[in-house]
Parts: sequence; C-alpha cells; structure tokens
Amino acid sequence: MKAYDLFINGKKLSTAETQNVYNKATGEIIATVCTAGKKEVKLAVDAAQHAFDAIKLTPYKRYEILMQAAANMMQRQREFGETLSLEAGKPIKDAMGEIARAYQTLILSAEEAKRLTGEMVPIQGAPGCENRIAYTKRMPLGVVCAITPFNFPVNLACHKIGPAIAAGNTVIYKPASATPLTASLLCEAFADAGLPAGFLNLIMGQGSVIGNLLTEDNRIKMFSFTGSVPVGKALQKNAGFRKIALELGSNSANIVHGDIEDVKKTAQLCAKYAFTNAGQVCISCQRVYVQRNIYQEFYQAAVDYTKTLKVGNPADANTDIGPMIAEKEAIRIEKWIKDAISKGAHLLIGGKRNGTFFEPTILTDTTDNMDVICKETFAPVFSIIPYDNIEEAITAVNNSTYGLQAGVFTKSLAIAHTCAEKIETGGVIINDGSTFRMDNMPYGGVKDSGIGREGPEYAIRELTEEKLIVFNY
Repeated sequence: MKAYDLFINGKKLSTAETQNVYNKATGEIIATVCTAGKKEVKLAVDAAQHAFDAIKLTPYKRYEILMQAAANMMQRQREFGETLSLEAGKPIKDAMGEIARAYQTLILSAEEAKRLTGEMVPIQGAPGCENRIAYTKRMPLGVVCAITPFNFPVNLACHKIGPAIAAGNTVIYKPASATPLTASLLCEAFADAGLPAGFLNLIMGQGSVIGNLLTEDNRIKMFSFTGSVPVGKALQKNAGFRKIALELGSNSANIVHGDIEDVKKTAQLCAKYAFTNAGQVCISCQRVYVQRNIYQEFYQAAVDYTKTLKVGNPADANTDIGPMIAEKEAIRIEKWIKDAISKGAHLLIGGKRNGTFFEPTILTDTTDNMDVICKETFAPVFSIIPYDNIEEAITAVNNSTYGLQAGVFTKSLAIAHTCAEKIETGGVIINDGSTFRMDNMPYGGVKDSGIGREGPEYAIRELTEEKLIVFNY
C-alpha cells in the first residue's frame, strides 16, 4: 500500500498525521496520504509567496511548462486513469476520457499564457486629454488557492491550476479528501515539466480543517472552489474582500418540446447524461420537462435504454455506472426516493441500493416540494415531468434556487430563442442536454450555482487584475 506525501516548495513532505484512501467499489484501503496542519499550510503559502516574488516566468515560458505538463500527463494516461478509477469509483473508460479532457484543458491554458493582453482606452476623446494615452494590462494576483471536488478531480484541477499558472500566479492546491491520489500525480507532471519550486503546492486533509487555515492567511489573494453550496458560502464569507470563484452545483433541467423529430434518441441522450459518473456531475440531467404529446413515448424510450446499462466494477471496460463516492451518499438518495414515492411519485425503473452502488433510476409524477427535484441529487436519478405549453416549462425550470445550465430540445427557432432569453441559468444548450460542456467555453452559474466562470480564457479574467496605465506626454 503506497503512502503519498504533501508537495511543498518543490519537495515531498511527510507528516505524522495521515488518512486512508479507499477503493470506492470495494471499500478496501488502497493508500494513505499525509495530511496538513497549520504548520504545513503556512509553509505552502510561504513557498508560493516567495516563488511569486522571486521568480518571474515569461508568458512563453509558462506556455512551455504547461504544454510539457500536459504531455507528461498523457504519457502516464493509463496510470492516471487507473488511479482515478480506484479513488473515485469512475468507470475506467470514463476515467481515461477525463485525462484526455484534462490534457486539452492544459493546452488551452498554455495558449492563453501567450494571449494575455489589455486594451487601449480612448482617453483622448475626453476634453483636455488630447496629450494623453491610456491602456490596461492584465496583472497576476499572486498566490491563489484551488480547491477541487471528487467527481472530476483531474480535469477540474487543471481548470484551476492551468489558467492560474498561465496568468503568472502561484498556487495552493487542495484536492477533495476522497480523491487526493491523482492530485499527487498531477503535481509530479508539473514538477517534471520544469515548473519552479513553490509555484504549485499540494496540501491534503479534511476541508473543514484546511479551509479555515487557508482563509486565515491574507497572502492568498483568490479562492477558486468547486463543491457544495454551504461550503462555498462559508468560504465566501471567510474570504472577505478577496476575489473568489464558486461553482456550486445545480439540479439541472431540460425541456423536450413536442416538435422534435427523434424522441427515442433524445430520451437516450437525457438518460445517458443523467447517469454519467453515477449522476455525480454538477450539470447532470436531473429534471426533464417533456411536452405531453410525446411524454409516454419519451419515458418508455428512457426506460428501455436504462435497462441496457451495466452497473458494476469500474475496472471493467464494459461498465457504464460505477459506485457512488460513499455509502452514506447512496443511503441519502435511497431515502430521498422513498420519500418522493410516499408523496406520490412513481418509480419507472431502479431505486435499489447495494452498498455504494445505486441502480440507475427514473421517476415520474414528481413535484417541486420533493428533494429529488428541489435539491441536487448528485446520484444516478432523474425525473420526467409532462408539460402543456412552453411558458409552463420555462416557469418550472426557473423555479429553483440553482441556475447552472439547462438544455432545450426543439425545432422551433422562436422557442429556442425564447428559452435562451428567459431561462435563468449561466448557460442554455439548444438541442443538447444540460450536461454538455466543452473545456474552452465559459462555464458557471447564477443564483446558488455560484460566482464567476471557468474555461481557461474566462478564468484568467478572474485570476488577474486589470491595471490602468495613463501617459501624459
């Protein structure tokens, strides 16, 4: 059983305190990791601050390092993928796909290092300023903190670390306690790429402990966090006036209008998006509003597709759905489903739990007061709900404290534009599901879904300050 150290100031650092990492499918201990305390957090911030002050990497050098880190990761794709599958319970084919996406994310970040620019300010258009010129520059913040979740531990880490380094910042990296092993591999990929000591520092441990230690250090200029709403709001409160980016999840909705040509294909796509990574996706397809004239055909096609999915060992290349991240989460969703059924919901398929494994589940006749609708399920569960007119569907979609992404399926340009304008989310995806995401697009939400945007080009706007420079010549 391997032991993993912290990574601070370019060196591995062991601590007396450790925690176990478990195989999510079997419950077996697969590794131990050292955990940080107050001393180690201070050492990490010391190293990051010193590196920022002492070493100025040129934009092109940052580009080279990020490109090499991406190449290093892909050279070890199988190792990354197998480790990710073990620690997160993600089917191996999906784990390998995540590493391929993370590779692209780092390449996108590398390209942005060469595109950092400000803009000319037309100050000469103001009275009395004919002898002045003005422009802006994008300046790095300094030390930034990346706090990542368990569901996409590699790609979402690259979405935070890649743009931060591209912008000239240094990073404190805190992975989820459930998935710290790939974080260690990622730090190795960066170190082997020539990233100077102190530019990336890995600390591991319980978020409830580490989080407070991080926010207490005012040398950290920005926090980028993906996780739950309560933790995100607490982090925002503790960060004070410092910059923060929060991606806090959703109960993503999809509208399927009755004019679509291929009901079966759309139903299969929605079900696929609902069950990806055992439903543990922030933009997982959770609520599907289907126009009544195709409602029965749609839900039957979704059920038929769900019957073909294989639940089982994540290491099996044929597995579609692996375990949830912890048995307590499987128990939680089991209770939510039973509660929904007691309130009038109907179970079309699934609903059974076996340890950390949960069957892909489809519900109907669900209502807004049920947890499976109004909260984020983060499980392989979705509901199919009929509607009569598009305004009714839009109102239902917006009746949520969340607003990350929504999907709309229709042939009508008028309906598509109406939905795009009226749906209260950070993104509206037309003729694809709410779960669609490419790594170069702006990604983020409104309401309780968060603050700020990811995607390297857009994240860099958050990770820099725009400085104004005026010349009186």
